[in-house]
Amino acid sequence: MPLSRGTALCTALLIWLLAGAGIAQARELPDFTWMVERYGPAVVNISTTQKVSGSPHLPPELNLPDLPEDSPLRDFLRRFFGEDGEGGDEGTFNSKSLGSGFVISRDGYLLTNYHVIRDADEIIVRLSDRRELIAELIGSDERSDLALLKVDADDLPVVDVGSSEDLKVGEWVLAIGSPFGFDHSVTAGIVSAKGRSLPNENYVPFIQTDVAINPGNSGGPLFNLDGEVVGINSQIYSRTGGFMGLSFAIPIDMAMQVVDQLKTQGYVSRGWLGVLIQNVTRDLAESFGMDQPRGALVAQVMPDSPAAKAGIQVGDVIVEFDGHVVDKSSELPPLVGATKVGNSVPVKLIRAGKQRNLKIEIGELPEEESIAAGGGKPEPSPIEDSRFGLTVADLSDEQREALGVEQGGVMVESVKPGAARAAGIRQGDLILRLNNQDVESAEQFRELIKSLPGGKSAALLVQRDGSPLFLALRVPAG
Repeated sequence: MPLSRGTALCTALLIWLLAGAGIAQARELPDFTWMVERYGPAVVNISTTQKVSGSPHLPPELNLPDLPEDSPLRDFLRRFFGEDGEGGDEGTFNSKSLGSGFVISRDGYLLTNYHVIRDADEIIVRLSDRRELIAELIGSDERSDLALLKVDADDLPVVDVGSSEDLKVGEWVLAIGSPFGFDHSVTAGIVSAKGRSLPNENYVPFIQTDVAINPGNSGGPLFNLDGEVVGINSQIYSRTGGFMGLSFAIPIDMAMQVVDQLKTQGYVSRGWLGVLIQNVTRDLAESFGMDQPRGALVAQVMPDSPAAKAGIQVGDVIVEFDGHVVDKSSELPPLVGATKVGNSVPVKLIRAGKQRNLKIEIGELPEEESIAAGGGKPEPSPIEDSRFGLTVADLSDEQREALGVEQGGVMVESVKPGAARAAGIRQGDLILRLNNQDVESAEQFRELIKSLPGGKSAALLVQRDGSPLFLALRVPAG
């Protein structure tokens, strides 16, 4: 049946509107081609060789599960990473690692990851025009996973350095690198989070993206839509060895601070407070008289540290550092690390439910921070508390020496089902404080427990595997 003139006009109008909407949507998608053409030549491939003993291995950023010998993935990785080696002296072989980097100055300075060039005997930089140059290592910083290289060349193509501080979550970003050895591969995505703290990476507030990053991308640049480098691709989260939707980049603002120090003094100096910290949970916030969880809870103060000299105490909650609000404990280390050594900065903290203001002169972060090591089993002198299902014992002189505890503290002998187990207390924990009072003995600990009001949370400080940890102990009602 033929359409009426009015129906036909409406149909045509609808088709036109849908087509226009599709074109408008397509126009909103970013065009990365100009960026690749302009800045792609400044991205380089980096390979290294080194003589190592033992069995060949894959690059350190790739944590593979056990793979069968006939697995196609194993064969693929061997092919591109030289897992089979090249012979050499008996018991040694030439290990080859592969990564990316980018040129930051026309006179030959380049940036990459420290783990890309770690223990390298020779660093080879391959440019987009297929030139291969031997790079000199100017300096490296393992804590930030950055390395500054220099090649003997002039008038090189360079990237434009932007600001990671201005980067917003949800913004489009682009990566160029050499995943699995495929030079100048381009992937794009969005920023999915900022200020991420990763295990053993306390001084880097990572940029999290969903850009496809794989082994070989490490050290390559992360661009914003203006063509500026805002990060250095460094790590992936993976259970398979490949990209799983999460990748992490070092903020370029931090990277350029590292570059300046490596150029001028050959090493990186960071601010140091001298505390071990943890997050504040809802129950811990209640036990410290806080209206909501926030800040960095001080679990240990290092002797003779800037924090100790300024009067910071175990149980303090740092909520502001040098004018920056500290909402989570992971936000404090980068702030302290970026502070110039010798500067006096204001710190706001909560102590026993009240706010206090201190001035702290920042020290220099030591190479190694010493933490008392755990060990030893106490001689039996147990005291059992049925209210919490907890049995504790005093320490002998031998255990005190092994645990690095001069006085006080009791060892957890056993934990039965109840409030103590629900709080996360484990057998072998060393209890140091309860409800802001030092624990002197097993008998005194039992008296402290008896005095706790029912239905409330009490802060319990334990030492576990040599490290301090606050737990929230919910006191049974009645």
